[in-house]
Amino acid sequence: MKRTFLGEFEEVVLLAVAILDEGAYGVPITQEIEQRTGRVVGFNSVHTTLQRLEAKGFLSSTMGGATTERGGRRKRFFSVTAAGRKALWEVKQTRMQLWEAVPEKTLQLMGS
Repeated sequence: MKRTFLGEFEEVVLLAVAILDEGAYGVPITQEIEQRTGRVVGFNSVHTTLQRLEAKGFLSSTMGGATTERGGRRKRFFSVTAAGRKALWEVKQTRMQLWEAVPEKTLQLMGS
């Protein structure tokens, strides 16, 4: 079976979209990542990653209606596709298997 590989930032963006569900568009996605990771991320980096994930089939997008607070511009809302959910599941399983393989003595040295 072909495995899905995501870069770390792709994984974080995909998770943020999943967390936000129907409210997932550029600004809240960026804010969610910053809030949950404690790191500052550029909107352009998030936007580029969203486009890449959509091209890979992990996200789909729809255009919302124009709003006056955005000067008549429309928002692009993102949602995780079945392929995106599968990719997230595979990444989670891989990370869990790796953590389970770490020897107990190493975890103790890490303060766990």
